[in-house]
Amino acid sequence: MSVPLALVALAGPPGAGAGGTIRAALAAPEPGDSMEVSGYKQVLALFEKLHYTPAAWQAGIRAVPRVYITDVTGRWKDTTVNQITVVQKKQIFFRALAPLVLRSNELILEDRKRLATLRQEGQGAWSPEDTRWLADLADEYGVGVSAGKPVSSDVLDELWHRVDIIPASLALSQAAEESGWGTSRFTAQGNALFGQWTWGKAGMKPEEQRAHLGSYGLAAFETPLMSVMAYMLNLNSHAAYAELRGLRAAARAHGKPPRGRDLAAGLSKYSERREAYVTSLRALMSKNQLDSTDDAYLSPGRAIYLVLPGTIKK
Repeated sequence: MSVPLALVALAGPPGAGAGGTIRAALAAPEPGDSMEVSGYKQVLALFEKLHYTPAAWQAGIRAVPRVYITDVTGRWKDTTVNQITVVQKKQIFFRALAPLVLRSNELILEDRKRLATLRQEGQGAWSPEDTRWLADLADEYGVGVSAGKPVSSDVLDELWHRVDIIPASLALSQAAEESGWGTSRFTAQGNALFGQWTWGKAGMKPEEQRAHLGSYGLAAFETPLMSVMAYMLNLNSHAAYAELRGLRAAARAHGKPPRGRDLAAGLSKYSERREAYVTSLRALMSKNQLDSTDDAYLSPGRAIYLVLPGTIKK
């Protein structure tokens, strides 16, 4: 896990305090069905049934089923990774996380679509509910709006700059890097996939606390999806990642979709390793052929929530 130079301020109970989109997702999760699974073999069997396999990917199929893991437990790091090969570990890790990354981006694009409509219509056409929604969105993304003041064109432009996707290749490579392929203590304890820091009693304390940094810890999340969403909000709002957002906006301006390999250049402040961190992310993308995941999309249909008996919350 890298030590971040730009620390995200999260507070409150797991899954809370990380933005309105996350609270909305908790309040109204995607409709679906729970499926109890006893272990990785049953998960792989489900993936096979849904044609979510390495062979299908190599054949050019980029549809990803809406299969969501609902917790990462110590069982993965303590037992499962010792029963499978390194190749299998990587395949399971990426295939388990990809639907979460794509779902988070899907929710961001829903907000972006509504934002685009409101920008085009102009303030005169907004309903009171539209105005409240914009103010909440601005607050969520760290764009200042004075109380009682209308949302200005500058605020709309800055929101347009921030409310956008994080390419799957970048999210997957960072999750692997920051969580040790899901085997870190913080991942098992609190679904912490991206090493985001928080302050106060809610944080998971590292074994070697740095006193000069205050009462900090690793942010815990109710589900892995909440962790992914908080990570994306962090990149989309923190001043440390303005370069990443600029690179993404430049790609959009040229009519190109954002690519993870390109946006990685804007993450030198995510870790004290600086440029070496960016290099390691790109190497991870190359070695694991992640660039093509930027073209992946969620297939239609009801969601399936994978539940481990006695360990994962339904």
